[in-house]
Amino acid sequence: MQSTERSFARRLDLTSLQLFVAVCEAGSIGRAAGQEFIAASAVSKRLSDLEAALGTPLLYRRPRGVELTPAGETFLHHARSVLFSLERMQGELSEFAQGVRGHVRIHANLSAIVQFLPEDLAGFARRHPQVKLDLEEHVSAEVVRAVRDGDADVGICNTTGALADLQVRRYRQDRLVVAVPRGHPLAAYDAVWYADTLDHDQIGMSGNSAIDVAMRRAAAAAGKDIPLRVRVTGLDALCRMVHNRLGIGLLPDRAFELLRGVGDLQAVPLRDDWAVRDIDLLARDFDALPVTARMLVDHLCATADPLLDDRRAA
Repeated sequence: MQSTERSFARRLDLTSLQLFVAVCEAGSIGRAAGQEFIAASAVSKRLSDLEAALGTPLLYRRPRGVELTPAGETFLHHARSVLFSLERMQGELSEFAQGVRGHVRIHANLSAIVQFLPEDLAGFARRHPQVKLDLEEHVSAEVVRAVRDGDADVGICNTTGALADLQVRRYRQDRLVVAVPRGHPLAAYDAVWYADTLDHDQIGMSGNSAIDVAMRRAAAAAGKDIPLRVRVTGLDALCRMVHNRLGIGLLPDRAFELLRGVGDLQAVPLRDDWAVRDIDLLARDFDALPVTARMLVDHLCATADPLLDDRRAA
């Protein structure tokens, strides 16, 4: 931290940040003072000192309340972020007092969660029972955003290209297949091009999922529209829709093997190059992660397919 940044941080205090947020939410210094059980004059003094420390007005004082200046709107966003981070820090540190020796925040996409993470995370948890794992499911684009913004320590998702601002480590690989009901015309083929599936009604995943994005790109390249009949949010729901002949659907091969009991289904591999997908680990800086997060990354990397690099180079 530069000396000017340290000086700026020393001029601020958490009580003033909390009171500023309270005033903004209440829309009035008087109402905020009542809610915080402090004299209105004391609140006003703290706000004035805060503006003096920042060198810019944060609030317009009106007869019936206050309004944010443009600088105040920006400061409110950062003040809420600081207070939220402190609350999260308090919550995580309290877990140490309860015997939890670490806490790792993981965001992953559905494909990784369905196919690989239950077994891999269970193996880690057995070896490190006092490490708390918080796992959230998001589409790949949101996983990348969460890691970039610091909302997740580790991201696990399908990657389609270089991410200049994030570090990437190999984890797994899957292949997309077309799930069709028994007796469907496509069931007679050993493999198909995705463009050839566009003559049949399809079941789609939620918008902006990695599969949905790949489907739309491939359809556009073929100059065709996707005959989308139903959109679902889960792979099990997709398989049930296919079983009931509402359409055909794309899903990863291992997920199909795990879910094939949902209905009388058959998997037809896709010939397209994009059907083979990397599932990678993401972090802003793996070496800067907390110890427990680095332990998890090492564990997941140890489960990686040893042939993955060879297939990527092929």
